[in-house]
Amino acid sequence: MSSPGNEGDQNENSRQDLTKWTKSQIFTLISAASLNFSSMICYSILGPFFPKEAENKGANATIIGMIFGCFSLFNLIFSLIMGKYIVQIGAKFMFLSGMFVSGWCTILFGLLNKAPDGPIFIALCFITRSMDAIGFAASTTASFSVLAATFPNNVATILGSLEIFTGLGLALGPPIGGFLYQSFGYEVPFIALGCAVLLMVPLNMYILPRFDGIASNVSFWKLLALPKVVFVYLIVFSISSCIGFLDPTISLFVIEKFNLQPGYVGLVFLGFALSYALASPLLGYLCDQIPRIRKWLMLVGSWLITVSFLLLGPTPIFHIKTQLWMFVLMLVLSGFSLSMSGIPVFPEIITCAYENGFEEGLATLGLVSGMFGAFWCLGTFVGPILGGYLYEELNFEWAAAIQGGFPFIFGILMGLYFIVEMVHKRRSHSGNNTDEENNIDGERIRLIN
Repeated sequence: MSSPGNEGDQNENSRQDLTKWTKSQIFTLISAASLNFSSMICYSILGPFFPKEAENKGANATIIGMIFGCFSLFNLIFSLIMGKYIVQIGAKFMFLSGMFVSGWCTILFGLLNKAPDGPIFIALCFITRSMDAIGFAASTTASFSVLAATFPNNVATILGSLEIFTGLGLALGPPIGGFLYQSFGYEVPFIALGCAVLLMVPLNMYILPRFDGIASNVSFWKLLALPKVVFVYLIVFSISSCIGFLDPTISLFVIEKFNLQPGYVGLVFLGFALSYALASPLLGYLCDQIPRIRKWLMLVGSWLITVSFLLLGPTPIFHIKTQLWMFVLMLVLSGFSLSMSGIPVFPEIITCAYENGFEEGLATLGLVSGMFGAFWCLGTFVGPILGGYLYEELNFEWAAAIQGGFPFIFGILMGLYFIVEMVHKRRSHSGNNTDEENNIDGERIRLIN
């Protein structure tokens, strides 16, 4: 743990770094921002209309959840692979090739409505989404690692600021997708956005600097041997599963309960995305300036997500009538809570890894980024599948309540760990002070004698 003086020095360095960006740092930020925006707008475009379209092609709610979930499964696997071999593959090549694959897969997904109904359509959906996930894993793993290497003293501030573009992508994807689908049909939203992603590849090829590192033999298992890292990653899993839960269920629920058109269903997503985007820069800045509050932000954020999911339906035990304004308000709270829990994660794990002897550099950052992506994807894999199943077997209200239990349980476990850690540190500090006092007393006796 850093001393107060060291934290002050680090904060001063952070302020200096923010005012003296180099050309390379600015170009890195532009590349990361373009990736965050384009990948999220392509990811979120499916929400307002794909579940209904897939139902018409012969897929039930559980299959639709699995189509959303398979993206996360392949993202999980390849995040680990990319994180382990980022030095050998090259961060810039990984970044660019990931965007290239994602752009083409988005276009191909827009042509799937021409496939025969039933098993063929479903199989092609799985294949295309899986390939898209591999590209997404490559580009995002490279992006996190490159940003942490470029801005080592203010990782949370930079990541939080860039989440504005993530939020914009999440916010604009559903309404743009919904209105394009309503106006031009199924193909146009995917083809338009896929082409936009492909156009960003040559831009980033030109402006993104090259990053080199030294290969390391450190494994993911050594990182997971740290208890604090495990609990933090479980929080990542719990909050991402809540986001994944919304993908296959929210549009079906809104259309059924409030009888909205696909274009207006997309607008419902704005509350979640905008609150996340607006809160992230401030929370990132606070995490860098006051590092000790990171763990408490994660705890409070995870419990607030539980509250929002209990009231999203709302859960029948509350006997509250379902209303659109309350539904949107809970989505706003969910977005803010996600930012509160998610933004502190990356700098907290990097700090923990360095304090426990991991080498500073691209290899360690790749491990942390890959593992972060893996647990995030595990959540977004479980969330849609569980959400689709619970929605079909129960209803949205009870499904949301059950899903909200994940961050509550893991938040309690992490809170208990932090309490034990604090008690241990206090005892160690007290023991050190006692030893120092005994040494001083012994020295005094020796001098008197």
